[in-house]
Amino acid sequence: MKFRFKNENVNNLINKRNDNIKKYNDIIKKHNEEVKERKKRDLYFHKNLYPINFSIPKSKIIDINEIKKTKLLSSLIPGIQSTYIYNNESDYYDEYKKSFFATTIKKAGWDCLRHYEIMANACIPYFQNIENCPINTMALLPKNLIIEGNNLYEKYKIKNINELSNDEIDECNTLIQKFLNYTRDNLTTCKVAEYILDKSNNKTVNKILFLSGDNNPDYLRCLTLHGFKTIFGELCHDYPCITHLYKISNYDYSKLYGKGITYTNLLDKKLHNDDFDKTITQDIINKKYDLIIYGSYHRGTPFLDLVSNYYHPSKVIFLCGQDIGGCCHNSHIELLDKGFTVFVREL
Repeated sequence: MKFRFKNENVNNLINKRNDNIKKYNDIIKKHNEEVKERKKRDLYFHKNLYPINFSIPKSKIIDINEIKKTKLLSSLIPGIQSTYIYNNESDYYDEYKKSFFATTIKKAGWDCLRHYEIMANACIPYFQNIENCPINTMALLPKNLIIEGNNLYEKYKIKNINELSNDEIDECNTLIQKFLNYTRDNLTTCKVAEYILDKSNNKTVNKILFLSGDNNPDYLRCLTLHGFKTIFGELCHDYPCITHLYKISNYDYSKLYGKGITYTNLLDKKLHNDDFDKTITQDIINKKYDLIIYGSYHRGTPFLDLVSNYYHPSKVIFLCGQDIGGCCHNSHIELLDKGFTVFVREL
C-alpha cells in the first residue's frame, strides 16, 4: 500500500524542520557566545592559565625583634600625595617598621607592591574591602590574615599606641609574626619563581632565557626575574639586560618608577653574561635553553616566531603584569589555544 501526503502536509513538515534547525542554530550560537564569555572570566577553562602576583626579595624581610613600634597607624596613606614624603627606601621602610598597621588599597589593580612592603617590614596591612577581591587575583596572598588584621585595627583604632595593654600589644605582634612567616614562605621572589616552574611542570629545567620587549621598569617582570636570577644565576639569562636590577655605580635608581624602591639595585652584575647576548638567535635555534619566559608579553615578544618554530609550547611561558583593564583576556586565550602557559596578575 502506498501513502500519499498532501502538499500542504509536506510543506508543514519542511517548515517545522526548518524552524527546528533555526532553533538549534540559535541554541548553538548562544552556547558559543556563552563559552566565549566564560573563557574570558573562568580560570579553570584553560589548564595552562594561572594567577600570579608581585613578590619581594627575601633580603627585604626583617625580623620582628629589629623594631620598636611608636605608631598605631602609619601616616602614609595611598592616594594622598601629601603623605608621600619619603625619597629613599630606608626612610620609607622605617615608616612601616615603627607602625603596627598601615593602610593599603586597590589602586589601578588589586595587587600592589605596597602590600608586600608593609608585610616585609613587620607591619599589618589594613586593606578595606579585601573581601571583594576576585578569588583568582592576589591568589597567593594571605587574604584571611589580612581580614584578621582589618578586624584587629577596627578593634584598637580609637586608642593611642601608649594606651594598648601588654596583652593587646602581644596580640598585634603575634599577627605580625604570622605575616612575616607567610611572606618568607610564600611571597619572596624566589618562591614565586618556584611557583611558576611548579605550575608549568618545569621544575627540572637548568637554563632559562628571560625575554623582554621593553626594559623599562615593570614590577611583575622585574621581581619575578630577580627570583629566577637568584635561583639560577647567569643560567637564567635576561635579554635585553634589565639594567636597573643590577648593582651599578653612578646609576641613579631614584629616577625610576616608584623611586626605584624595592625592585632595583639587587643583583651582582656578574650574574649577567654579556657574551650570551651575542648568540641569542643561534642559541634559540640550538635550543640552548630549557625554558623561554616572556616577562611582560604585552610589552613585546621578541623572537616569538623563532621560539615557536623550535620550542614546544609547554616550554614557553608568558607573564601578564598589567593593571585591571590593561589587557584583553582574548590575548591570553589566543596564547593558551596554541598550548602556551600564561600567568596573569589581575585575573
